[in-house]
Amino acid sequence: MTARDDASPPAPLPDLPPEPHTGLMGRFRNYFLTGLIVTGPIAITLYLVWWFVTWVDGVVRPFVPLAYRPETYLPYGVPGWGLIVAFFTLTLVGFLAANLIGRTLVDVGETFLGRIPAVRAIYRGLKQVFETLFSGKGSSFRKVGLVEFPSPGMWSIVLISQSPSEDISRSLPGQEEHVSVFLPCSPNPTTGFFFYVPKSKIIEVELSAEDAATLIMSAGVVQPGSAPDPKKAAALAGMANAARIANASTLQPQPAKVE
Repeated sequence: MTARDDASPPAPLPDLPPEPHTGLMGRFRNYFLTGLIVTGPIAITLYLVWWFVTWVDGVVRPFVPLAYRPETYLPYGVPGWGLIVAFFTLTLVGFLAANLIGRTLVDVGETFLGRIPAVRAIYRGLKQVFETLFSGKGSSFRKVGLVEFPSPGMWSIVLISQSPSEDISRSLPGQEEHVSVFLPCSPNPTTGFFFYVPKSKIIEVELSAEDAATLIMSAGVVQPGSAPDPKKAAALAGMANAARIANASTLQPQPAKVE
């Protein structure tokens, strides 16, 4: 038996991603896309945070006396000062409302607003919405489902809310139980359609309300469970370099085999 027979065959080279661009412009394109992927979400997030802080400062600043504003003693304003004042003010209001005197004042204010026809409906509706969203006791929008809309064979994502009241349930046709659903529109999920649908016509899915909102805002581009891997951005930037290394390895001379 010769040494040629004993020698094991060389291991095949690992499969590498195809080289999309090898020129200078291709490298600049990859680097630009990588920078856009890395900085785009950060820039938009910082912009939204800055817009919110600036908006709160503009709303709260007129109610703060001039003597308590930082720009009175400093040559520049302090961003976020209005947000801090609003936070402590809301906390103080909540503390006072939890006491007996505070609850009495709240009841008096609600009674006064309840006697104004136009304001009464707006206040009661907003109060119920805020209590449902922020009290932690409601079950609204904790389940996601699919309904056949807008035509047979086409399915849309809906957020399942509470069951209708007894008066509305008696007015709905049929004996089947109905549920309240909200169908958000894409790409703005704050607008949409609200309707009652039979419970048997809804297909509940294992999806959180946050993932459903992301799916709707991205118009299906970002699917649940397909969160971007941070390594992909680095792989995109190093694709050209990996291709060059792969090409260089194939051109290296193979060691001579001794018989």
